[in-house]
Amino acid sequence: MPQTPPFAAMFDSSGYNRNLYQSKEDNCGGLYYHDNNLLSGSLEALIQHLVPNVDYYPDRTYIFTFLLSSRLFMHPYELMAKVCHLCIEQQRLSEPGLDKNWIRKIAPKILQLLTEWTETFPYDFRDERMMRNLKELAQRIASGDEMYRKNVQQLLQNLIRKLATVSQYEEVLAKISATSTDRLTVLKTKPQSIQRDIITVCNDPYTLAQQLTHIELERLNYIGPEEFVQAFVQKDPLDNDKSCYGDRKKTRNLEAYVEWFNRLSYLVATEICMPVKKKHRARVIEYFIDVARECFNIGNFNSLMAIISGMNMSPVSRLKKTWAKVKTAKFDILEHQMDPSSNFYNYRTALRGAAQRSLTAHSNREKIVIPFFSLLIKDIYFLNEGCANRLPNGHVNFEKFWELAKQVSEFMTWKQVECPFERDRKILQYLLTVPVFSDDALYLASYESESPENHIEKDRWKTLRFVSKVIRINK
Repeated sequence: MPQTPPFAAMFDSSGYNRNLYQSKEDNCGGLYYHDNNLLSGSLEALIQHLVPNVDYYPDRTYIFTFLLSSRLFMHPYELMAKVCHLCIEQQRLSEPGLDKNWIRKIAPKILQLLTEWTETFPYDFRDERMMRNLKELAQRIASGDEMYRKNVQQLLQNLIRKLATVSQYEEVLAKISATSTDRLTVLKTKPQSIQRDIITVCNDPYTLAQQLTHIELERLNYIGPEEFVQAFVQKDPLDNDKSCYGDRKKTRNLEAYVEWFNRLSYLVATEICMPVKKKHRARVIEYFIDVARECFNIGNFNSLMAIISGMNMSPVSRLKKTWAKVKTAKFDILEHQMDPSSNFYNYRTALRGAAQRSLTAHSNREKIVIPFFSLLIKDIYFLNEGCANRLPNGHVNFEKFWELAKQVSEFMTWKQVECPFERDRKILQYLLTVPVFSDDALYLASYESESPENHIEKDRWKTLRFVSKVIRINK
């Protein structure tokens, strides 16, 4: 059974490989090429182009691009039903007593298509309708020849194992969330009973940067490529009855990753605002500056930006007496690297450098590229909004989807890197479950550390203290 090549194989020296093998005749028409590049086509023709036959197998870049983008026009289970129908009817799989020679010619290609679909978009198969269609088509192949039965069983077992793994991951996320919520309740009533500080747990900035990278890569790994598309789905203008999958967006892993960024930012701010003494707050700031620098060196730009965001939050940035004790030269350099001006030009330059290093890397350590995730989502959003899904003639604008697939497939390459650093359970547990302050709690801690400087801050402090007292009385 053919093996699915790694995502890096989808790239060539000039970028994304958009050339398609046109070894089969376009039986249903409706596809438009320019310089051997597929630019547009009717939805039916594109579906037909996905289905292999004895003389043809679709290029892998086409498979990924169409499976990624097709959900803007139809549910994955509807696409799977059409693919199964075409395979069964056109490849004569419905005929009784099918010739084994014919099965041996077509079965490996259909199995390869199903393998690519289940390996790259496994979350599609959480839908029972998808799984039912998959099993039906796989069963027809397996029943035609004994030699394919094991391949079909392996495909289904691998898929079920992947889906079980993601279910376990989601359960772990739920437990982590519940644990940190419980601890936050205790923190509000007995602050010193459970709260340690980050430097006590891990006094080495490089080690903390490594553990942050563990969390980043683990959470990245569970994000399905389809989540980038499903985050922005809208109604298909040619189909008034369908919401194009928008009625049940499946973006939970993407959202969990964004929540992790926010948590890390608030954790940084909490750790800085918690200490009573000014010199301790300054020490925590310098510690996180060193952690951020190590994240930059590793290629972990998401944690880097979360740390910078935390230090730039108002309750932290207003601590002027604390910042006066901090050597900020290193922080200024990091802020310059992540400067948002000119559409994050400096960061994008550094990201390209890290991506290039990753392509020629000899170790997993050199392969690490963790992009600033919110900006990646923003780029994909503007690409989606800036170009129409359909052309005036009703064709699917496939040129747009090549570009979308290029961005997402690059991310797919990065997320598959195994973290080379040793895990430290104690540090990971702290980062994931230690309670963090809300905005109001941060301001309250900030004002108690350094008194309000103007009437606006004084009024806010007065209100926050009143609310805090009421909450304690009610408990």
